[in-house]
Amino acid sequence: MDAEAICEAVQRPNMRFVGIKSVAQQEILALHRVRSLAVKNRTALVNQIRGLLAEYGIVFPKSIKQARRAIVLILSDESSEMSANFRVILEDERDELAHLDERIGKYEREIEALAKAEPQCRLLMTIPGVGPITATALLASVGDVRAFKNGRELSAWIGLVPNQHSTGGKAWLTGISKRGNGYLRTLLIHGARAVLRVAEKKPDRRSRWVVSVSERRGANKAVVALANRMARSAWAMLVKQEAYQVRATV
Repeated sequence: MDAEAICEAVQRPNMRFVGIKSVAQQEILALHRVRSLAVKNRTALVNQIRGLLAEYGIVFPKSIKQARRAIVLILSDESSEMSANFRVILEDERDELAHLDERIGKYEREIEALAKAEPQCRLLMTIPGVGPITATALLASVGDVRAFKNGRELSAWIGLVPNQHSTGGKAWLTGISKRGNGYLRTLLIHGARAVLRVAEKKPDRRSRWVVSVSERRGANKAVVALANRMARSAWAMLVKQEAYQVRATV
């Protein structure tokens, strides 16, 4: 069966083969995986703390930054009706939160150092919305970007192009395919969302464009459309070895 599949794949001109990752690429992706798991564990911990405190009628914030301050204030409140045993549990949760913060910070500092040392990452970070985490993940996941014919192929590989359906001679587009590298897709969408938040204050062409899309089709579709453009820009920049150029509105 394996031999048959290989023969069939070779005969398909559009078949995409997965490149073998270097040791350096594997190490970078390993760093991303452990960071991602630590972030998920931290989110789960904050949700757990919120549920525990809800039993005492205490509202706990959702954001990590506010949660750090809130747990310190709650533990310092001597007038609280919390039992001594529950207070010990909450102190353990506080310590675990601090430990996860420390681990995540350590991983992110390592990723930032890798990004600063790699010229290709520095090139990618000239794209608005692309920081050290996205740049290193993209470079380590893709490897040689010339394996893709164009930026649209890279965007499709990440899962940022719309699904196309047709029947009765009519074609229409639905939501994004969500195929391929989900981690890269998430990073690019987060970056695009950050760009959209400040786009109204900026006069460049891309900011004006994404604001226009947001007004016409909604923020979520604008974010996905921008993430798609970011992926295409990344391909073009790596192929041409040119930094991102901010274009003023005409």
